[in-house]
Amino acid sequence: MSLPNTLYLPELREMLAENNAAELREFCTALHPARTADFMEGLTPAEAWAVLQYAEMPVRAEIFGYFDRDKQVEIIRSVDRKAMAEFIAHLPPDDRVDILNEVEPQLVADLLPLLPPAERRDILRLRSYPENTAGAMMTTQFARLGEDLTVREALDELGRQASELETIYYIYILDSQDHLRGLVSARQLVSAIGRPETRLADLMEKELVTANVNDDQEEVARKVARYDLLAIPVVDQERHMLGIITHDDVIDVVVEEASEDAYHMGGVTPLAMNYLETRFLTVWRKRAGWLSLLFVAELFTFTALASFEDAIAQIIALSLFVPLCISTGGNSGSQAATLITRAIALGQVTVRDWWRVLRHELAMGLALGATLGAIGFFRAALTPQEILGSVNHWQLAWVISQAVAVICLWGTLTGSMLPLIFKRFGVDPGFASSPFVATLVDVTGIVIYFSIAKAYLL
Repeated sequence: MSLPNTLYLPELREMLAENNAAELREFCTALHPARTADFMEGLTPAEAWAVLQYAEMPVRAEIFGYFDRDKQVEIIRSVDRKAMAEFIAHLPPDDRVDILNEVEPQLVADLLPLLPPAERRDILRLRSYPENTAGAMMTTQFARLGEDLTVREALDELGRQASELETIYYIYILDSQDHLRGLVSARQLVSAIGRPETRLADLMEKELVTANVNDDQEEVARKVARYDLLAIPVVDQERHMLGIITHDDVIDVVVEEASEDAYHMGGVTPLAMNYLETRFLTVWRKRAGWLSLLFVAELFTFTALASFEDAIAQIIALSLFVPLCISTGGNSGSQAATLITRAIALGQVTVRDWWRVLRHELAMGLALGATLGAIGFFRAALTPQEILGSVNHWQLAWVISQAVAVICLWGTLTGSMLPLIFKRFGVDPGFASSPFVATLVDVTGIVIYFSIAKAYLL
């Protein structure tokens, strides 16, 4: 069968209807599993499972891994329990645990007794680790050898292990109690073929970067990125090696965390599904909640303005500069919040650095405030007198420049400190979002602006 660039679903369904085994087998093997999964996107879960039956088990598991999570769950729900248990046993350990966490507890309870004992124990152990920790995202399939083996013996042993392994970037050297002793890369081992009697103990690296089983997944991602690793070993407090986390899983974590931060900083509750596939009511609920909360908070601007009604009545021109002043605070606060949230995510800033951040942003806020205040001064000074009424335009310019500078400083300090405060109390710093900071600074900015105006003009 010659695969065109676009394989239409009717052709695929026709092959299924005709039970065209030869072409279906070629379809499953002719392309990269990810491309094969893309071509099957429009199939129902039952049809997708029927197509997978024409692939060998390893290829079947690979293609299944590229289906979106909803389709994977639907397939697990709809397929015969015994057949599904046999299939799940061939999935990578971390992938099958992630999928089983998405299905109903009763279905998991039905499947577990049908799995081989080793796989069942592995699933139960991985499911016992807290969500978003190294233990929850690791795989227990990795290349392991003893330090007393020679290069020749190591290559023979790896040949026996290879069929059961997800990847062989690194070979981990363990003692008889599974303590991590060192590491030999596949490149090192191949390079040492010319010295077949060399012991792994003389070849291995001993200073290793590891992840504790209880480390947060963000911390693990930072380590992998910092040290440019293809995989990182996961150990317990006694340095027993429990598994590895590969770079592809780290990429998933980075995308997940970045998406979550982007949602929070936009004032949106994260979506679990593809945007266009999420129900309208679900998107409405996730967006309306935050918008309603922020709208209620913004109502305090009405209260703040009402309290300065007399000042506005005496000098109407003051109301002309309200948007200018409060937008300055929102912009400077959002800018600072974005910078600090990003620095926290990268591990460049921690809660303990709050004083250093405060001093830095105090100086930055003064500098930015002076810059914007100068611009505000000239803009107010150039306002025609007939618009300003009886107020002296130089006096008003001085008020505007001071208000802009102080509000900019206040917005910068607020935006920089809120993410650290949220982090201190265990809340995602992403919640110190641009709308949240802008709303807070809007209300307080009005109070600052009119307080300065009353002091100079009334």
